[in-house]
Amino acid sequence: MALFKSGNPALSDKIFQKSIETQDSGTMTVKGTMSKFGLLLFLVIAGAIYSWNLYGAYRLDTMNTLMWVGAIGGFICAIVMSFKPQTAKYISPIYSLLEGLFLGGISVLVNAALAKKAPNVIFQAIGLTFAVAIVMFFLYSFKIIKPTEKLKSTIISATLGVALFYGIAMILNLFHVNLPFMYNSSALGIGLSLLVIVIAAMNLILDFDMIDQGSAMGAPKFMEWYCAFGLMVTIVWLYVEILKLMIRLFGNSRN
Repeated sequence: MALFKSGNPALSDKIFQKSIETQDSGTMTVKGTMSKFGLLLFLVIAGAIYSWNLYGAYRLDTMNTLMWVGAIGGFICAIVMSFKPQTAKYISPIYSLLEGLFLGGISVLVNAALAKKAPNVIFQAIGLTFAVAIVMFFLYSFKIIKPTEKLKSTIISATLGVALFYGIAMILNLFHVNLPFMYNSSALGIGLSLLVIVIAAMNLILDFDMIDQGSAMGAPKFMEWYCAFGLMVTIVWLYVEILKLMIRLFGNSRN
C-alpha cells in the first residue's frame, strides 16, 4: 500500500519515497511548509497585481505577452520540479511569479468582459477560492473529512478523469470538434464546473494530509518548498475553475 497518495501530480508517492532517502540538513515541518506557502502566495499576488496594472496602463500587448510567458514558463517550472524536487527551493518562487502573471492576465480579461454584468466578479472568485480553502482546512483539521484510503483512491481517480476529459476536449478542439457544454451556460455546463470545483477542493484534503505525513515521516527540509508548491498548484487550479464557473453564470452562452 502506498505511503503517500494525492491527486495532485506534484505530490506523488514516488517523489516522497525518494525524498526520504535523500540526505539533507534538517527535516520537514508543517509550520515550515505553511510559511513557505505564504511566501509563494505573496509572489503569486505580486505577479497578478503587476499584470493587472499593465492593463490599467493600456499596455495590453505587454500584458498578453507576459500572460503567455507566465502560462508556459510556469508549466516548464512545474515539470522540472516534478522530476527534481530538490530544485523547488529555487524554482518554486519563479513558478509563483509566473503563475501570478498568468492569473493576473486572465483575471483582468474576464473582469473586462463581465464588467457590466458582474463588476466585482474577480473579487468574488478570489473570495470564494480562499473561502473554500479555509473550509477544507477546517474540515480536515477537525477530522470531519478523513483522508481514508478509499477516499484518496476516489479523489485520485476523479482527478485523473478530469485531466483525461480536458485532454480529449483539447484534442477534439484542434480538429474543430467542439463540445458546447464545455463553454456554455447550460445546466450541464454549470454542473460540470461545480463537479470539477468539488474535485479540486477535495484535493486540498489530500494535500494537507500529504504535508502532515511528510512531516511525521521526517522528509528532508527541501520538501517544505516542494509541498508548498504542490499546495499552490491546487489553489491555482481551484481559482481557475471558480473563474470558469463565474464566466458561465455571468457571461454569454457559447453554443
